[in-house]
Amino acid sequence: MDNRTGLCDSNEISNGSSTCTGPASIINPPAPEILALQHLSENLESIFESSNSDFFADAKITISGCNREVAVHRCILSARSPFFKNAFSSAAKERDVKVELKELAKDHHIGFDSLVSVLSFLYSGKVKALPKDVCVCVDDDCSHEACRPAVDFMVEVLYASFKFRVSELVALYQRHLLDILHKIAVDDILVVLSVANICDKACETLQTRCIEIVVKSDVDMVTLDKALPQHIVNQITHSRSELGLVNPESSFSDKHVKRIHRALDSDDVELVRMLLKEGHTNLEDAHALHYAVAHCDAKTTTELLDLGLADVNCKNPRGYTVLHVAATRKDPKIIVSLLTKGARPSDLTSDGRKALQISKRLTRATDYFKSTEEGKASRKDRLCIEILEQAERRDPLLGEASLSLAVAGDDVRMKLLYLENRVGLAKLLFPMEAKVLMDIAQVDGTSEFALDGIRPMNLAGVRRKTVDLNEAPFRIQEEHLNRMRALSRTVELGKRFFPRCSEVLNRIMDADDLSELAYLGNDTPEERLLKRQRYTQLQDILSKAFNEDKEEFGRSAVSSSSSTKSTGKARSNGKLIDRGG
Repeated sequence: MDNRTGLCDSNEISNGSSTCTGPASIINPPAPEILALQHLSENLESIFESSNSDFFADAKITISGCNREVAVHRCILSARSPFFKNAFSSAAKERDVKVELKELAKDHHIGFDSLVSVLSFLYSGKVKALPKDVCVCVDDDCSHEACRPAVDFMVEVLYASFKFRVSELVALYQRHLLDILHKIAVDDILVVLSVANICDKACETLQTRCIEIVVKSDVDMVTLDKALPQHIVNQITHSRSELGLVNPESSFSDKHVKRIHRALDSDDVELVRMLLKEGHTNLEDAHALHYAVAHCDAKTTTELLDLGLADVNCKNPRGYTVLHVAATRKDPKIIVSLLTKGARPSDLTSDGRKALQISKRLTRATDYFKSTEEGKASRKDRLCIEILEQAERRDPLLGEASLSLAVAGDDVRMKLLYLENRVGLAKLLFPMEAKVLMDIAQVDGTSEFALDGIRPMNLAGVRRKTVDLNEAPFRIQEEHLNRMRALSRTVELGKRFFPRCSEVLNRIMDADDLSELAYLGNDTPEERLLKRQRYTQLQDILSKAFNEDKEEFGRSAVSSSSSTKSTGKARSNGKLIDRGG
């Protein structure tokens, strides 16, 4: 059955309004049968989009990745899609059926917006325009026609349409991707090619065209092996060989490089060190830093950086520095680690892009600007951009972790107490930023400090272990210094990469009220009790301020042509403190 008859004659998809208006024209009124089909389409569409759709629906498709679900009607989907007819047949007599999207489509990710787009077509027969809030990246200079968010959305809809056996939509999105393929970055074409391969014969033309582009590109074999099925890689390798595009290398050197890469895959940096001693190659020739940043965890990358055996700003054959590769990885911990080792954010790729622009082009604007809870992936996207923006804006800050340490004088215990309180406060107000910096400074590897049973203000987290000054003073003194170095490093990195957050912490920590509360030297039990009560009041105030910040942050985020900033406010002692730009 041709579901597009009388409903959708468009062969294109745009970022503007819907391009699917049917065959009716302004001059000639639609025929009665066409008008009836249009009314039917509008009625079914209203059922799907109605706020009361849950009341009429008899099934729900859940998306576990974003904890959302879509209410649907089994009879409509079964009539429109053989896939859904089979999926719902086993539960035909059940009420309120729930199915998990991952169980329906296992080969590629389908997001909430992509699912809704396909379901909307099944209900109405209309192809809607690409949703602007989903298909727009953070880069203001981007046309957004072929940036990664737009490509991801179209590829997800293409795969969902193939999986749900909606041939009209498969053909339509394949045509659109073919039209913009020359504008898509080659790394993003690998994503298109991967899904086109899953769709097999339905997207044969798209698959062939993608392979032609990749064959003539500078994408290395390691990237191809990680991104594509082996038979596609073999086809690309064969085509390159026929065109004379393969650079011959000594088989021994190639094997040695692969051994280094395999050692990194196993997180075995010590084995990498041993392989390097053989002298057949070095980290730069093997592009081991590039490989680790792209494919290994942050711990392995940090250990490899600590070897100090490679130039962190060296470029691979594609003209990418390690920081450029890290920007595609979107891991703030790795980015900060590279910057602290001297990575230059101003370096350009061969096509003139900085790491910041790469990161912006990969990040959906809707994810960047919305207020997110602690630990959400979109929050990491935003952190990466903010870190790279700050790195471009100013030189590294050196010296004392904080001038505010002067309030503690020469008392090591008071300095340590100050740092514990400051980092604890950061964990409450800026949880994701604090986590990134504490991991790099390895704060978790040192013991938490306590002074004669008086513990520092524990604003976030559970205390693992504390140090008692009354036991083994010489050993404990060393532990004090190790703890102070780790905390100082955390504060120092915070001043460098998150200066606005650090300014908020400076104003709070330097407040006379808080400074007085921090000193518990010879107080009477009654005075200590009062100060503890005041500590509790401050914790309540700051906790309330943080919750208000998240709401305010989502409303007040703005974008400028020079850089994209996010704003918010934190309250302390009744005063407003600027958190943003």
